[in-house]
Amino acid sequence: MSMINAYAAGADERLSADERALIERRARVLGPSYRLFYEHPVHIVRGEGVWLYGPGGEAYLDVYNNVAVTGHCHPHVVAAIAKQAGILNTHTRYLNETVVAFAERLVGKLPAEVSQVMFTCTGSEANDLALRVARTHTGGAGVIVTETAYHGVTQAIAELSPSLGKGVPLGANVRTVPAPRSSGDVGKDFAEGVRAALADMERAGIKPAALLVDTVFSSDGVFCEPKGFLAEAVEAARAAGALFIADEVQAGYARLGEAFFGFQRHGLVPDLVTMGKPMGAGHPLAAVAGRPEVLEKFGRTSRYFNTFGGNPVSCAAGMAVLDVIEGESLMQNALKVGRAMRAEIGALGGAIKEVRGAGLFIGVEMADAESAASVVNGMRERRVLISATGPGANVLKIRPPLVFGMDHAGLFLDALRAELALL
Repeated sequence: MSMINAYAAGADERLSADERALIERRARVLGPSYRLFYEHPVHIVRGEGVWLYGPGGEAYLDVYNNVAVTGHCHPHVVAAIAKQAGILNTHTRYLNETVVAFAERLVGKLPAEVSQVMFTCTGSEANDLALRVARTHTGGAGVIVTETAYHGVTQAIAELSPSLGKGVPLGANVRTVPAPRSSGDVGKDFAEGVRAALADMERAGIKPAALLVDTVFSSDGVFCEPKGFLAEAVEAARAAGALFIADEVQAGYARLGEAFFGFQRHGLVPDLVTMGKPMGAGHPLAAVAGRPEVLEKFGRTSRYFNTFGGNPVSCAAGMAVLDVIEGESLMQNALKVGRAMRAEIGALGGAIKEVRGAGLFIGVEMADAESAASVVNGMRERRVLISATGPGANVLKIRPPLVFGMDHAGLFLDALRAELALL
């Protein structure tokens, strides 16, 4: 069985009778599209901080869930959601102080040029909306993404997400480029891929609309260095009339330690920025921010409304998340703990080929997919939760809540060290 499976074997003795029954009920009512993590699925009933708890009170160290950026069930975020839910929850067609105040605070985290925001519920919706804006502004249709990119699950964005597999064909106007690599002239090599894609579009009579980049290249195997390497590719895209869309759904919100958003590490000002996942620390909240001149034509010609996107409860959650990130110095914590973890992991050697990342977003390249799956599933048995990514499924994906401290890092490293010794 693989690390991510469709169901668990009914005879698995590690599962209780209740869990086997729950898996059967789940498969019956949710159907075949859903998957479970790990060969031995994890049953979770509660979360607090960096910990998830099973039905018997067993504790799992969460070193994977970046959505719970402030930690699971942070009291300040929970209180903000409950308070606003008891006052009002409607939509953005009414005047509301909470919605406007959150928008003002959010754009304050962005470059001055990126000063307007539209709210959605998910990162997929945010990327879908950004794509519509880009095509309206440029009059083009072509989009460039990396070879194993993941940007979302709407019809339009699934066509820009090669990581979904061959069963989800790419759009006719989509071109893929190799992801960055750790050797050679990274910026020049990546830009050459973008120029080749633009040339192919020109031969096909496709006008480019956007270069869409996950600024941590998560599904491609996590590539963050060297700082600034994206600049040449963005310059090439803009020279051809395309916009630069920075997908910050995974990289953003202080995770990379040195900057609130990933594009800031590259010294860039995007035309559009998409964000989601950690914005509401589990509450559905996402957004597209953009330059006013880029949003102008779309706003003039296409009404935008989202019944739940940017509702007051979501915005209260978003405001509380920013309170915690700032008040608990989580960006600084990500920088300190992440730097220490990468150094310690790199010293382990063995089946580890390379350690990459920034802040608390770490990719550990293993020798092969089998060794990566063995480590992921073995650590699950030690109640430490991570996953794997990359085109070869051989990169350990490590991205805990930002309240993850040095003591938690020690527990993680002990489990990793023990599993590597078994390979």
